[in-house]
Amino acid sequence: MTTTLENEIPPATEWVRRQLEQIDAAGTTDVVHVQNRPVVVVTMRSAKSGRPRRVPLMRVEHEGTYVAVGSAGGRPKDPVWVHSLKVNPEVSVQDGSRHITGLRARLVEGEEREIWWERAVAAFPPYAEYQERTSRQIPVFLLEPTDTTEG
Repeated sequence: MTTTLENEIPPATEWVRRQLEQIDAAGTTDVVHVQNRPVVVVTMRSAKSGRPRRVPLMRVEHEGTYVAVGSAGGRPKDPVWVHSLKVNPEVSVQDGSRHITGLRARLVEGEEREIWWERAVAAFPPYAEYQERTSRQIPVFLLEPTDTTEG
């Protein structure tokens, strides 16, 4: 089974390409883990080209809302996909073998961000260390259902 999208932007790094190949071959995100923790695949449109881009991210979910954390491992700049979510917030998520469409990304700030940041760190503790490595505030996006349709 493959879920590669027509005209999809290829991953910039070899390890992400391998993750997506494993997920596509198995038909589920359950075959890929980072530091023994699950991932999901977020599909978005590139801000620059409008082409689809799939990004494996740590699985952070609470009551049907997923979280996309732009940590970039604590590097000084946001990952490229952060700008894409700001420009094109309509996304879908593959969680296991479930494909969830009708989601919209929303950057959270202030007190709301703190609540979701705590949930993200609980799901993937290295996020706290990544925040310490960088002077930028790591962006946190909620991927919220608009008209949820599962496929």
